[in-house]
Amino acid sequence: MHTLPDLVATKNREAIAAMAVHMEKSVGTLLLPLSSKILAHVLMLQRDDESSSALDFFAAAVVEGSHEAIGLDMLLNSHRMEIISELVTSMGEDEQSRKALIALSRLQRRDNRERKLTLGEFLQPHTLGILAHLNSAIISSRGKTATSRKLQVIKSLGALIKTVGPSISNITPQIMALLQGVVGNLDLADSALETWRALVVTLAFMDLAPHVGAIAAAMVHGWPSFSPQGKATAQEIVNYMFIEHFDDMKPPLDQIVSLQGIPEFERASLELMSHRAGPLEEQLQGFLKRIVSDNVSISTQSLADFKGFMETNSSFFHGLSAGDVFHPIIGQVTRALFECGSRDGEEFEKVRSHAYDCIGVLGALDPDRFDPAPEKLPFDFLMYNFAQEEESVAFAIHLIGDVLAGAYRGANDITYQNNLAFAIQELLNYCGFTAALVQSTQKSLPAVIVHRWRQLDDQVVETVAALLDGRLTLGEATYEAEPLTVYPRVSTYREWIQRWSRYLISLVQLRNAAMIFHLFRNVVRNQDVTVARRLLPHLILHLLISGTDSDREAIRSEIIVVLEDQVSTMSSSAADKRLLSAQTIFGIMDHISKWIRGVRQELSPKKKSRNHQIAQLSEDLPKVDSLISSINHELTAQAAFQTKAYARALMNFEQLIVMKRERNTSEDDLQAYYDRLHEIYSHLDEPDGMQGVSNLVLSPSLDHQIREHESTGQWTAAQSCWEIKLQKSPDDIEAHLGLIRCLRNLGHYDTLETHIRGVLSRNEHWSEALAGFRAEGSWIVRNWDAVQQAVDSSKSDSPEISIARVLLALRGQQGPDIQAAFHAARHKLGATILSGGPNSYRRSYDAVIQLHILHELQLAHGFASRIPAHLQNGREPKAYSELATLTSQLRLRFDSTLPTFRAREPILSMHRIALGLMLPEYVPAQREISKAWLNTAKTARKSKHFQTAYSAVLQAREIGDPFAFIESCKLIKADGDNFRALQELENAIARMPRLDTEYEVENTRLTGKAMRVLREGLTKSKALLFRARWKEEVERFESRETGQSFKDACNTVQRIALHTLNTCKSFMQALAYGSKYIYQTMPRLLTLWLDMGEDPDLIRNEKQGTNDRRAPTTVPLITLQTIDNVVYKLPPYQWYSAFPQIVSRIEHPNQSTFSTLSKIISAVILAYPIQALWLFTSVVHSKRPERRRRGIEIINKVKASPSQGRSSDMSPLVERWHKLSQALIELCDAPVDHDILYLSQQFPKLNAMAPSPLLLPLQYSMTVILPSNRAESGVHRPFPSSAPTLEGFAEEIEIMKSLQKPRKLTVLGSDGVAYNFLCKPKDDLRKDARLMDFNSIINKLLKTNSESRRRRLHIRTYSVVPLNEECGLIEWVPNTTGFRHILEKLYSTRGIHIFSREVTEEYNRVREIGESVAPKVFVEKILP
Repeated sequence: MHTLPDLVATKNREAIAAMAVHMEKSVGTLLLPLSSKILAHVLMLQRDDESSSALDFFAAAVVEGSHEAIGLDMLLNSHRMEIISELVTSMGEDEQSRKALIALSRLQRRDNRERKLTLGEFLQPHTLGILAHLNSAIISSRGKTATSRKLQVIKSLGALIKTVGPSISNITPQIMALLQGVVGNLDLADSALETWRALVVTLAFMDLAPHVGAIAAAMVHGWPSFSPQGKATAQEIVNYMFIEHFDDMKPPLDQIVSLQGIPEFERASLELMSHRAGPLEEQLQGFLKRIVSDNVSISTQSLADFKGFMETNSSFFHGLSAGDVFHPIIGQVTRALFECGSRDGEEFEKVRSHAYDCIGVLGALDPDRFDPAPEKLPFDFLMYNFAQEEESVAFAIHLIGDVLAGAYRGANDITYQNNLAFAIQELLNYCGFTAALVQSTQKSLPAVIVHRWRQLDDQVVETVAALLDGRLTLGEATYEAEPLTVYPRVSTYREWIQRWSRYLISLVQLRNAAMIFHLFRNVVRNQDVTVARRLLPHLILHLLISGTDSDREAIRSEIIVVLEDQVSTMSSSAADKRLLSAQTIFGIMDHISKWIRGVRQELSPKKKSRNHQIAQLSEDLPKVDSLISSINHELTAQAAFQTKAYARALMNFEQLIVMKRERNTSEDDLQAYYDRLHEIYSHLDEPDGMQGVSNLVLSPSLDHQIREHESTGQWTAAQSCWEIKLQKSPDDIEAHLGLIRCLRNLGHYDTLETHIRGVLSRNEHWSEALAGFRAEGSWIVRNWDAVQQAVDSSKSDSPEISIARVLLALRGQQGPDIQAAFHAARHKLGATILSGGPNSYRRSYDAVIQLHILHELQLAHGFASRIPAHLQNGREPKAYSELATLTSQLRLRFDSTLPTFRAREPILSMHRIALGLMLPEYVPAQREISKAWLNTAKTARKSKHFQTAYSAVLQAREIGDPFAFIESCKLIKADGDNFRALQELENAIARMPRLDTEYEVENTRLTGKAMRVLREGLTKSKALLFRARWKEEVERFESRETGQSFKDACNTVQRIALHTLNTCKSFMQALAYGSKYIYQTMPRLLTLWLDMGEDPDLIRNEKQGTNDRRAPTTVPLITLQTIDNVVYKLPPYQWYSAFPQIVSRIEHPNQSTFSTLSKIISAVILAYPIQALWLFTSVVHSKRPERRRRGIEIINKVKASPSQGRSSDMSPLVERWHKLSQALIELCDAPVDHDILYLSQQFPKLNAMAPSPLLLPLQYSMTVILPSNRAESGVHRPFPSSAPTLEGFAEEIEIMKSLQKPRKLTVLGSDGVAYNFLCKPKDDLRKDARLMDFNSIINKLLKTNSESRRRRLHIRTYSVVPLNEECGLIEWVPNTTGFRHILEKLYSTRGIHIFSREVTEEYNRVREIGESVAPKVFVEKILP
């Protein structure tokens, strides 16, 4: 290899011949395999004549002894790519660089004798092949020469970039992948950065912009490991992009990581921040886009930045996750973090670690108080199995945009990237896409092609544009024959899904399907299994339809093998392989079931269209349906249960029970299934379901009773059941574990530890199974030696053992050990999220709680480590402030968790452990521990775990909490003994110390002692208030005594607060603090104020002009002035929440009150015109003159108001609203003679109103969204930003068949959806509207209760818009049936008619004989 090029260059025929003889080959056979290296070497000779002569010599030597005519041009053409690649590689060696350039020029001249091309133009078409060669050289380099060879290759890439120039952009993604793969190598980093700098300065700004985020992430991520030279180069790259040419590039800001924290990047960071400055919510949205980036570097660094962002803006995040309903963005945050935490693969390890850390910082947010962000809907299914061109093209577009483009952007392996590029290139060609689509002067293209292209979003277009009209090729793949089932023969999930997918692809025969699926034969072999997972359901569905019987049987066998492995007790598969495989199979079964439902709907008799494709569907359906029906439902249910997919298990078991009932299976035979249902409901924490199933169980088993007791918190009863079970089976470890759980929940920690020691003395081999409980029980009683023993004896990494290691590290106060323990614990605790997937928040909530606890341990360690230093230096107030800040953060995080004992007790327990471990001698910390015990008691009491609550109260009393008696009395009352609870409270109040009034609330600089006195005083007032309320409830005391008790409580509060406000001022102050209790305060405030304004004396004095507003003497006048002063201080959306109530009092007799009302109404309309104008319509068009006059007066003020702070003048919008509402009234009042009215003919004014910026009056668009945070945000958006506006009307107006003949009007929204409204004449809809308002408030109140939230209880509401006192609009609720129609249908099935001649005669008879006998006639004659 090294000798022959030199021999050819010197034309040493004798030496070459001797070598051929020695190797027993002909000269041609010897030279041909090394043709590319020899020709490259010869082309690099110094003089042209030497090179030309050597080339001729080589051509002659190759054909020597051969009958084939092989010329020099043929040799050069056949090895052109290899020769060019060899020469480019030589450009990376300093001594050979000049020779390589000369050689390339010689080759260029031979190829382009007619056209004169620059060297860059000559190389550009070959760049992809050259890069593939360079990548292969890096991968294949081994041994001592590996580093030097790789350095040469990287330098040659830089030389290639400089030579080709800006047109190198066609392979920029591949270059980025190569550089990202080598920049982490310390030996190669400097050269890689130099090459990166060459790429950055060479690319045109528009070509560089999409890659700025990835380059910046690589610079920031690798900065700590760069050499001084490398750091200087990285700084030059960053400065070029962010300081010198940021405005020229205009890169996508959402993909650029933060540059803060690196002094050398400070100027660039300031430039980036100046472009990205904005409200916190906008910054959060930017983070959410970056952390889910397909680029690993961007995602990793963004998650690290996101943690800092959350910690810095903790109050902002606490605000988003406060209240009864969290901010909608919380669902997006959890979705993004879970998506990152479930990314599989070694390259995503840092991404997962940062994601778990961020989940802990965010906290274990209550899943019932927010809706998870909807997943981007994937392509559903191929209904017609590639028989329809548009459906097949839509599938290809889905693969490009939703599957391949992201993987291509994020690939760091250039081989994998090339495979992805080939698949994208061929799919683009399949869709008919060409480079003309992205050219500025494009030729005329078919409209259908342009429409398809526009379905891809901008980021995807940027990614795939370079692959339009690409010329990548892929070698033919060979498939190994797989056995009937792949799963038992592989050890990992990745290997299983790759081999099975690849095998199934080999079975595809249908031409249209093969053109797509065969493109993935190399893609699915990569370590990243995402593409294989997304492709597999479509692949299997196709084979079930178009494959052979043996193909279908192979698929069925594979599914059954995977499911059987889940329930097998002898399985040797790894836990992650079993779980991930089962989830994949369940996803496939869901996909198939969805197709079956879709086909059955298509074949429904209601569908009139019938063609050969529909006929084909009827033939395909049995093939697919047979697979689902042939899989045992019980096997599927058991597999789902074992993988903790309890919702799926529940569905399958219920279907199984229904099937067995249809087969007349006896109730005795169904008992085992009922018991399993009961167990599933217990895992789902659904007491309603458990109770319902219990009614079906004839003879509850001991296990059944245990579950009942544990779900209701009757731990003593559960303990007794476990003890009975242990008497029968003393060697049953599950029974011992159950008994240990009961002891833990009862707070019998010493007994728990003793029991574990006793069990281990008899069964040492159970040590591993009991290690977690042993560690937990020991750390609760602070027996750290036992904790250490439990950790040392355990080989597992259970959550308890992981946390035990963290606690031991914190106790040891060794910094490196602490960080390592936290990192290892996060890795272990996040495993559930990894296997659960991005949609598993609720299913993985236990793991989220553990991560929540882990972060709070970090928080406590950070604060507690500073307190001893403050105490030693005599700074007690500072120490108390540190503790107060910590407990405040812990309390806010605790309030956002799921309010169940099962979720909150581990958190409270760790609060106690952390404070006791880190601040054992600090008295304020002990008080916080007692509060944590009282919180445990409160949570247990609300969950009806009375025994646990009692134990927690005893613990608080033992610490010395002076107000533990309040929780004790509440517990007695909750247990049903109201009078005893009152007696206990009376006795405790009598023993309470006199309130210390030394400290006053007005002093803003309160010491720790003053704060404590203040809280104790408030607690005492709360106790007095409880006494007063309970006296009223027991009804054993005179009203005078009860009233005095309330006065005592109020006097105490007055002494604490030093001053009181009147009721209205208090309500307004509450509203100023936030919207949490707005539905309790705003309606009552308005009622009090408006009723006070109707005071006859006040009205008379105002008319006579005798009121002196500067010296008010009456409470009503004070109130009027107070309300007038706060009209503009409260945000308009608070007034909007009671807008119908405000509008209803527009005819108020007090002119001052009306003036204030007018201000409020105007402020609301100006702030939210497209919503408020609809609610004000009935006033402006009222039949009552005074009401209408006042309404028009307000509207005129609105139209005349200046447009400060608004984008446009109000007058045009108000005019359009007025005309539209008038046209709708005309539609309601118009006489009707036909079943159909035509809009353009009969109502041209209404038809001319569209399109319009006016909002469609839909319920969700008109309902105000109140901010979730306690402190209101000035940028709160109270209405959906995507609410549809009026785009048009349907031509036909349907007349409904009822007495008033309401009109069904179809309105087209700006979102492309058709909405129906009922225009109802001759009916006053104001009461209907207020009823909907009332139901909306009920929905809000239902969300405040954790039990109703968990059950998703709500009233379905719809929009009602009165146009005046006689007509209005009602939002049409789809997919509903009137109750009357349901009854008619039920009666008709029994041959009963609701209204018949007999019923009419009975009604007439009632009228004749009188109402006294009407009930008897109704019951005996009409009802039967």
